[in-house]
Amino acid sequence: MNVSRIALAGGVAASTVLILAGTASAHVSVQPQGEAAKGGYAVINFKVPNERDDAATTKLEVNFPTDHPLASVQPQAIPGWKIDVTTSKLAKPLDMHGKKINEAVSKVTWTADGGKIEPGRFQQFPLSVGQLPENADQLVFKAIQTYDNKEVVRWIEEQKDGAEEPESPAPVLKLTAATDDAHGAAAAGSDDKNAAVDQAKDETTTASAASSSDTTARVLGIVGIAIGVAGVAFGVLAGRRRTV
Repeated sequence: MNVSRIALAGGVAASTVLILAGTASAHVSVQPQGEAAKGGYAVINFKVPNERDDAATTKLEVNFPTDHPLASVQPQAIPGWKIDVTTSKLAKPLDMHGKKINEAVSKVTWTADGGKIEPGRFQQFPLSVGQLPENADQLVFKAIQTYDNKEVVRWIEEQKDGAEEPESPAPVLKLTAATDDAHGAAAAGSDDKNAAVDQAKDETTTASAASSSDTTARVLGIVGIAIGVAGVAFGVLAGRRRTV
């Protein structure tokens, strides 16, 4: 009995630790859909979890890096959320497809307009961005999360080399090696096409295997029936001989 109680208590304690660890590690983050290649374009998602049990998230502000400005930023419409895009003058104009860009997006703000992130839920905020820098391995976005009880959480702390993760880390977008196509569309299209071809091959192989298996099963079934009939006939004949 005591051993069972100790095991139960230990299990509850371990579960509590896991729950607390999961809650503590939840923070605003950014991930690309696919890859974010240097010099290309990408669709990225800001994932915003609600960390409060008694309040809902009603606003998200994402500040863009000034050392690597992005000339093209297009947010995807999200039902229940109002989107504001703020641009700022650049100290040094960008050269984009032969054109001089004097302004770049400095901040995107999503404000609840009928929608909100309830406790125990999360929301993704997609953006199409580019042209990504060729001389950087990552981009740091500083985000500010606001709750309907007026609480504000600032996800703005940058990770230091060799140090533990800060309490309120800023979202970091990791950049991958540059591709041949600066827009990344050709590579993506090729991958999709190859995937579709592979899937079609797999489906054809599976269908052929299924058809073959079905044919084999039918043949075996017929053979089994024939053997069964022969067995019955043999039994009848044997019985008659014994009777005679």
